[in-house]
Amino acid sequence: MRTAVVLLTRDLRVHDNPALAAAATADRTVPLYVLDPKLADLSPNRTRFLHQCLADLREQLRRTGGDLVVREGDPVAETIRVARDTGAETITLAADVSGYATRRERRLKDECERHRIALELHPGLTVVEPGTLRPGGGGESYKVFTPYYRSWSAATWRQPAGTPQRLTLPDGLTAGRLPGLPAGESPHACEGGETAARRRLTAWLRQDLQGYGDAHDDLPGDATSRLSPYLRWGCLSPLALAEAARERGADAFVRQLCWRDFYYQVARAFPKLSTEALRPNADNDWRYDQDALQHWTDGLTGVPVVDAGMRQLREEGWMHNRARLITAAFLTKHLGLDWRLGVAWFFRWLLDGDVPNNSGNWQWTAGTGNDSRPYRRFNPIRQALRFDPDGVYVRRYVPELKGIDGAAVHQPWRLPKSEFRGLDYPGPLESHRDEAVWLR
Repeated sequence: MRTAVVLLTRDLRVHDNPALAAAATADRTVPLYVLDPKLADLSPNRTRFLHQCLADLREQLRRTGGDLVVREGDPVAETIRVARDTGAETITLAADVSGYATRRERRLKDECERHRIALELHPGLTVVEPGTLRPGGGGESYKVFTPYYRSWSAATWRQPAGTPQRLTLPDGLTAGRLPGLPAGESPHACEGGETAARRRLTAWLRQDLQGYGDAHDDLPGDATSRLSPYLRWGCLSPLALAEAARERGADAFVRQLCWRDFYYQVARAFPKLSTEALRPNADNDWRYDQDALQHWTDGLTGVPVVDAGMRQLREEGWMHNRARLITAAFLTKHLGLDWRLGVAWFFRWLLDGDVPNNSGNWQWTAGTGNDSRPYRRFNPIRQALRFDPDGVYVRRYVPELKGIDGAAVHQPWRLPKSEFRGLDYPGPLESHRDEAVWLR
């Protein structure tokens, strides 16, 4: 009888999971997740979300007659141990692009060769596999989004993988206990798991997706899908989501999924995306001010729309995409602080935090990455007046300002001095990069 192990990483679902579907063709299938202690303390929010995903995935697999086998330790060593204990001939794995993932793949490949076990890498983390599309004239990856989007839109997408209907574990294999559910740090973080993801997707698809292009920047309306945490952990298939959106004519939403793929191919070609600037000589003029950084992380910059975004991040483990641009631009373009400080802070709190998109977007905003206009500015007040004209978003997350009506909430320092001093809210931090014309 043929046995296959599927090492699950960021593909925690049973629907359209090519690595799982390939392993399921064997007589006996071992769905395996290895908890790596090296990753345990990076983000309490993501750890909680991950453990919810694992509990839900175990339930899904048990419905097929199988189970989720859980081990703790070095992923390569534990995977080889399970494969040898069960007599597995094959290990399947979703290909990934981060430095951690590629090192894991190389080590696993070496160990599989040493133990004469076949290793199969499968797609599944993106719509189009990173490295599939290459710019004309050579070059390993696209550096500008628009030509990548044209190539991506014209590409033939893979066929979805079938959902296994019946799985059989090898006899005598102990599934292992799931870890206890940690507390996390954000009290209003969404629930993890494929079941929650598909429930949210169903609700999302009932909306008028053709209006997404106009509505997704609206801060108080919150018309974004909020599916990014589920995509980050593979609770949803990005391919299935893209197909569903395209069928409904939601081109603007499909374009956002292409942005996600774009950064995966960037990260594949540039594995130091989180630590080194993509643009040469773009990283020479940062300052380091711990007090200013602390005000930014605490949501106490004195600029209401910035503070609202930073507080949403802490409360929900998520931030509206427009607020991400505004808060990141404020840190880098106005305070002049190093973008890597922002990468680390977002990575700690975001449920959807990953190397390609978190680091790629930070570099884009800081002017060190793939933006074709690296010197662009985001005036926070103009942004607030445009995307939160009545101040609803700000008042939602900055309770000190709930008593201020309308758009005046965005510039409380313009209130009479007696009113401003009674707010228990700070004045705006000094700008160190631009003349802060928005203060006047």
